[in-house]
Amino acid sequence: MNIVFLDAETLGQDISFEELESLGNFVKYDNTAPGNVLDRLRAADIAITNKTRITATIMSACPNLRLICVAATGMNNIDLNAAAKAGIAVKNVAGYSTDSVVQLTYGILFSLMMHISWFDNYVKSGEYSKSSLFTSYARTFSELSGKQIGIIGMGTIGKRSAAAGVSFGANVVYYSTSGNNNSAPYTRLELDELLKTSDIVLIHAPLNDQTRNLINAEKLKLMKPSALLVNTGRGHIVNEADLVEAINSETVAGAALDVFSKEPLPEDNPLLNIKYPDRLILTPHIAWTSIEARKRLLRGIVNNIVSMENSIRFDEFRR
Repeated sequence: MNIVFLDAETLGQDISFEELESLGNFVKYDNTAPGNVLDRLRAADIAITNKTRITATIMSACPNLRLICVAATGMNNIDLNAAAKAGIAVKNVAGYSTDSVVQLTYGILFSLMMHISWFDNYVKSGEYSKSSLFTSYARTFSELSGKQIGIIGMGTIGKRSAAAGVSFGANVVYYSTSGNNNSAPYTRLELDELLKTSDIVLIHAPLNDQTRNLINAEKLKLMKPSALLVNTGRGHIVNEADLVEAINSETVAGAALDVFSKEPLPEDNPLLNIKYPDRLILTPHIAWTSIEARKRLLRGIVNNIVSMENSIRFDEFRR
């Protein structure tokens, strides 16, 4: 069994691939340029990819390919229709990063709310040592208790995030991006009402036709001037230029983003040239990357391969 991992670097250098190596002839590449995908998969039985695209053209030229393992939850880098027509199974790994994403969501929220970076710099710069006061009131912060958190996208991560908010004494409401989700005991609101009434807006939605550019200038103007926006969902959900303008004009109080419309973030992105940089926290798409989450992801890939192999053996046995 020939197993090829096209972009193993995406799982980090601190992850062991021994389990995959034990399953067959395992070859991993740190990265694979589009022009090299076919050559690397031509003899593969199983392909593993995180971000590298596998198109219909690639599939048609790889006669041995029978399983594509996506080292992620989203499968938008795979031509699923072509895979179905070719009889190639496509398996993702769901739920592996829930705890990691929620932890980062509240981490960057609290950093933003409580000006932690500013206070850290205040002490390390020596300014605190010069003070006659044992504390500092240079920046004012509020408690999460009693605030309304509006969650956009109440899936597995959204529900865990909601529970975390409740544990801090917040009132949680949500907007269902699919229109089908009813998640009692939380109150479901339409998007405009959620934006108008929430003190904090957390985005945990997937990217699709309903969520692309969902938070734009028009929607940002509905938010309270004191409100904070946190996006750990997908970058294209928030219009970045509109968000910069909203922060610069003090339409909203601030934002924290872990995902962007293009990654890595281009040097000319307006987020990097904002008027009030202390009102914006940016992290490089790390919400899913706790060591535990990445180990669960790898275990999920191994399980998907073993499951397929067991299914094939069973079919052969029945024949």
